[in-house]
Amino acid sequence: MLVFSRMRCAELARIIGVLLLVSALGACSAVKLAYNNLPEVSYWWLDGYFDFDSTQTPKVRDELAQLLAWHRQNELPKVITLLQEAQGLAPGEVTPAQACKFADSIRERLLAAVERAEPATTDLALTLSESQLQQLERKYAKLNNDYRKDWLDRTPAQVQEKRYDQFLDRMEDFYGRLTSEQRDLLKQQVAQSVFSPQLADAERRKRQQEALAMLRGFATKKPSPAEARAALHAYLLRIAEPPPGPWRDQQQALLEEGCRNLAALHNGTSASQREQAVRRLQAYQSDLRQLVVATR
Repeated sequence: MLVFSRMRCAELARIIGVLLLVSALGACSAVKLAYNNLPEVSYWWLDGYFDFDSTQTPKVRDELAQLLAWHRQNELPKVITLLQEAQGLAPGEVTPAQACKFADSIRERLLAAVERAEPATTDLALTLSESQLQQLERKYAKLNNDYRKDWLDRTPAQVQEKRYDQFLDRMEDFYGRLTSEQRDLLKQQVAQSVFSPQLADAERRKRQQEALAMLRGFATKKPSPAEARAALHAYLLRIAEPPPGPWRDQQQALLEEGCRNLAALHNGTSASQREQAVRRLQAYQSDLRQLVVATR
């Protein structure tokens, strides 16, 4: 179930601002190292978008360190509880509703981190210069070009193959090697998916233009911090909860599809594969408990 949450979290976390992708856990052996390095990694990730100046750099670094400290104390115990719940479900059959409930819980934890970061993100947004917004524009252009090459320039068959390889890697990281029957099921699920890279690209570009317009508005209109935060909050909500339209329909369809697919794949696993999933979840919990204890 963590496999599905990671896929959803990756989508939800593609926003501008000071974000910690702490719930999107990677390979188990790297969790502690990756978590402790988040402030440094996040700083360089953000710097690639904004090219911070000498005044912004220390403040951004400090805010990222504070955000990690808050998350370690307040959010990691909640993530551990979610992993315990997943561990309890892993040995048995799983329904699509249970898969969706777990994904929603992970989403809530991500949104809690986003909300915590809003004041610092607002402060940073109000200091961005036109040259930094041009850097952001160039970064968006590069990302769009990469996305085009990765997804839009491929045939439907190639898109399916790419998605299959991604899902297979995640599933086997969690359950161990899949059987030929399980791989066939995964291929069938990918082939029947409602995923549209064209819709995703259109939405990304729309949100990019909204972000640039909002940030340029901050620079010219000089809103109060409260006004700027309200605008930023509304922008983030449009990403987390898209307004009615094709993209919202696609997101809802993908969510329901993902829950069905995950339940079907999990219910088709063997006892030994489920034991592997339990061990994986236990290892995650062990790493996170050590991270929590390290602060006491």
